[in-house]
Amino acid sequence: MTQSVVVQKKYYLPHVHEICNPCFSVGQCGNQIGCRFWDLALREHAHVNKEGLYDEALSSFFRNVDSRKSDGGGCAVGESIQHLKARAVLVDMEEGVVNEILQGALREVFDSAQLLTDVSGSGNNWAVGHMTYGATYREQIVEKLRKAAEHCDCLQCFFIIHSMGGGTGSGLGTRVLSLLEEEFPEVSRIVTAVYPSADDDVITSPYNSVLAMRELTEHADCVLPVENQSLVDIVNRIKRMAHGEKPGSVIKKNSTIISNKGGLSGAEKPFDAMNNIVANLLLNITSSARFEGSLNMDLNEIAINMVPFPRLHYLVSSLTPLYMLADVNVPNRRLDQMFSDAFSKDHQLIRADPKHSLYLACALMVRGDVQLSDLRRNIERLRPSLPFVSWNKEGWKTGLCSVPPVGHSHSLLALANNTCVKPTFMELKERFTKLYRKKAHLHHYLHVNGMEQSCFSDALGSLDALIEEYQHLDATKDRFIPDAIRLSIAS
Repeated sequence: MTQSVVVQKKYYLPHVHEICNPCFSVGQCGNQIGCRFWDLALREHAHVNKEGLYDEALSSFFRNVDSRKSDGGGCAVGESIQHLKARAVLVDMEEGVVNEILQGALREVFDSAQLLTDVSGSGNNWAVGHMTYGATYREQIVEKLRKAAEHCDCLQCFFIIHSMGGGTGSGLGTRVLSLLEEEFPEVSRIVTAVYPSADDDVITSPYNSVLAMRELTEHADCVLPVENQSLVDIVNRIKRMAHGEKPGSVIKKNSTIISNKGGLSGAEKPFDAMNNIVANLLLNITSSARFEGSLNMDLNEIAINMVPFPRLHYLVSSLTPLYMLADVNVPNRRLDQMFSDAFSKDHQLIRADPKHSLYLACALMVRGDVQLSDLRRNIERLRPSLPFVSWNKEGWKTGLCSVPPVGHSHSLLALANNTCVKPTFMELKERFTKLYRKKAHLHHYLHVNGMEQSCFSDALGSLDALIEEYQHLDATKDRFIPDAIRLSIAS
């Protein structure tokens, strides 16, 4: 009887349905971050997968291709690993970054069918990326989207990674987003969008960002905004610790934050450390889809639980720990500190302080050896200091993944639907208006076929409406009175 059960289990194992999450990297920034994400993901799976089997954890983001098969078909879950291919499409209108990837350590993870490149670039012009290249490459993009979907038994969600300040990332990136909605309207679309800093060297970045924001507001299910300036601040803080500014704090070499290249060929670049942080955001948000856990969070649940109003889907993210300290075995006191840090302004990936704004919802995605009781205890500890909307005081979503990032004992990603994003949008509007009031550089956009001045006014109107929605929520916020101070109990 026992033997027949074992045989039956082995027979059915290859027929496990693969729940897949294809990723689309667009533009220079998007592909650099995407490359780093794939590099880190492979490291995590290599650390856990000791038997060399293609398991469900791998299948969510990787295909297992057997080149010995005449059709180049994939291997089923449960078989030996042959050649792993990322479930990804890489798009850029310049060849530089994609060529670096193809010459680097990850060259075998992608094949030509997953790549789409041009040579001339978008000239830091949203209209060229969205209108010109969007029209020229529409059929090829759709074909690659469909091909990526065909390799999946069950589509869970799409990830899109791009910047907001350049032409290809903002323009073609948001075109890919709208094409995904057209082709797969029922599949969630989660966008990681990197916003330029105020002193960005692309003078038209405010135009590109506001034009792209209208598309993100209309076509994305969730947007994870990341600000370049926040990344710079975080990297500088890590470097100060590395030089011993805080006694007893030593950053390990080759950590997931400060190690260089990450699958790219060539020398380390100044922005590699910044890209690593964003890649770690993706690594943590996808962990529940890649590994087992006692309380795993379905990626679709993020949009369902975190977005009470369809346009207000911008989620502020924070990561902790930001660096790996020498003492990996962290006692409970530091575990609690990790939860506190997640709500500190120093750990946010945009310049914001969510504790002083209004929460619509909050998600905590914990990795490592953390108990559900630890999670609940910290929520109860922090809850009194966090202002939630009156109609969603219990608006917490939690996830526990048992596999920590390599080198960590545990980690935490917090996602907050919070009105603290409003100042970021207001600052972007101000920079846009400074240019638009003078009609500066407008002719570069209006010369593009299909681009009209109404695109600018419509995009600005969309941003105004978004800011107004956040202002309305802030105006309805009850006067927040924290709980009475309690005596501390010595441990």
